[in-house]
Amino acid sequence: MRLKLLTLALTLAAVSLPSHGEDLLDAYREARANDPVLAQADATRLATGEGVNQARALLLPQISGSLSLNQTTGGNNGYVQDPNDPNQFISSSTFGHSRTRSLNANLSQTVFDFSKYANLKAAHASANAQDETYEAALQDLYVRVATAYFTVLTDEDQLTYAKANEDAYKEQYDQAVQQYKVGIAAITGEFQAKSYYEAAKAQTIAAQNTLDNDREALSQITGQPTGNLKKLRDELPMHSPDPADPDAWVKQALINNPSLLAQQQNVQAADANVTAARSGHLPTITANVSYGKTASWYENAAIHSNTPSQTTVGLTLNVPIFSGGLVHSQVRQSIYNRDAAQDSMEIERRQVKASTLNYYRSVLAGISQVQSGKAAVESAQKALDATRAGFNVGTQTMINVLLAIQTLTQAEGTYSQARHQLVLDRLLLKQSAGTASLDDLQEINALLQ
Repeated sequence: MRLKLLTLALTLAAVSLPSHGEDLLDAYREARANDPVLAQADATRLATGEGVNQARALLLPQISGSLSLNQTTGGNNGYVQDPNDPNQFISSSTFGHSRTRSLNANLSQTVFDFSKYANLKAAHASANAQDETYEAALQDLYVRVATAYFTVLTDEDQLTYAKANEDAYKEQYDQAVQQYKVGIAAITGEFQAKSYYEAAKAQTIAAQNTLDNDREALSQITGQPTGNLKKLRDELPMHSPDPADPDAWVKQALINNPSLLAQQQNVQAADANVTAARSGHLPTITANVSYGKTASWYENAAIHSNTPSQTTVGLTLNVPIFSGGLVHSQVRQSIYNRDAAQDSMEIERRQVKASTLNYYRSVLAGISQVQSGKAAVESAQKALDATRAGFNVGTQTMINVLLAIQTLTQAEGTYSQARHQLVLDRLLLKQSAGTASLDDLQEINALLQ
C-alpha cells in the first residue's frame, strides 16, 4: 500500500515530537538569563553610566588631608630659638636627631570651569546612548531567539520531508525492481528509481546535519541544551501590517528605533566634547580653604617648637595664555569626531528607513507566499496521485513519478519556510520600528502547539 507523501510527513512529525515541548517563551527566558551578548551590553551600559558620577564629582567640593612625620639624623652645634622667649637664642650642642610633624587639610571648590560642565553634559549623553544601545540589544535578543527557534522548526520540517521523500523513492525503487523481475518493465526504470533514491538518502543526511547545527546555535543563545520544540500551528493570521502605510512605519522607526536614538545621543556627546575642548581657552576660578600646623623637637634637648596653625582662604584665577597649540588641536579633533558621529547617525538613519520598508514589503509578500505555498502543496499532491495512477496503467513513466515526488517535496519545504519566515518578518518589522517587545513574543508563542 502506497502512502501519500504529505500524510507520511505529518505522521513522521507526530511520531518524532511529543505533545508537550519547549516553547518560544521558554527559550527566551533561558536566553534572558544566560545570553552573554545581552549581559555584555548591560555591563557596558552600567560602566558608561559611571562616567556621569565621575564627571559630576569634579564639580563637587574636593577635600584632602595629610599628616607627615620627618626625622633628621645628625649633629647640631649652634644656637636655637628659646621656646620661652622667641627673641632669645641659646647654645645647643647635641648629637642625635630632630623630628618635625606637619598636619595639613585642604578644601577646594570649582567656582567656574566651563569644560567640566560640558564634560558632564557629554557624560549624560554617552550614558543615554548606551541605554538605547542596551534597548537595541534587548530587542535584538527577541529576534535572535525567535530566528534560531524557527530555524530549528524549519530544519525539522525539512528533515521530515527528506525522510518521507526517501521512503517514497524507496517504495518506487522496490516497485521498479519487482516489475523488472516479472518482466513488465525495463531495467531503465530500476536505474532511474535507484538514482533518485540514493540522492534522497544523501539529502536526508544533509538535513539531519543542518538540524543538529542549528539546534546547537539555539543552545548557544540560551545556554541550555535544546529540547523538543513546539511547532507552528496550521492556521496563521494573514492580516497586513497595521498601520497599512509604509511611510507611517518609517516615521515611527525614525522616532523610536533605539539604535538610531543611540547615534543621536552620540552626536550630542560629541558636540559637548567640542564645547569642552573650546573651554580650554577660558579662565577657571577655584575657591580654596587650607589649614596647616607644624611642630618640631630635638632629641636630648628640652627644646620643643610649635608653629601656630594657619588657615588660608582664597580664590585662584587661572588664565590660559599659550599651550603650544594644544587647545586648538583638541578643538579640531573634537570637531572631526563630531562630524564622524553625525555621519554614523546618517548611515544608521538610512539603514533604519531601508530596513523598515524592506520588512514591510516582506510581510506583504510573505502573506502571498504562504497562500501560494499551501495551494502548491495541494496541487503537487494531486499531481503525484494522478501520475502514480497513470504509471500503474502505463500512461506515465517512472521518471514522471519520481519528478512528481520531487515536486511535492520541494513545495512542502518552500511552504514550511514561508510560514516561519512570515512570523519572523512581522517581528523584524517591529524591531526596525523600535517597538518590539515581550508582548510580541507572547503573541508568536500563542501560535505554537
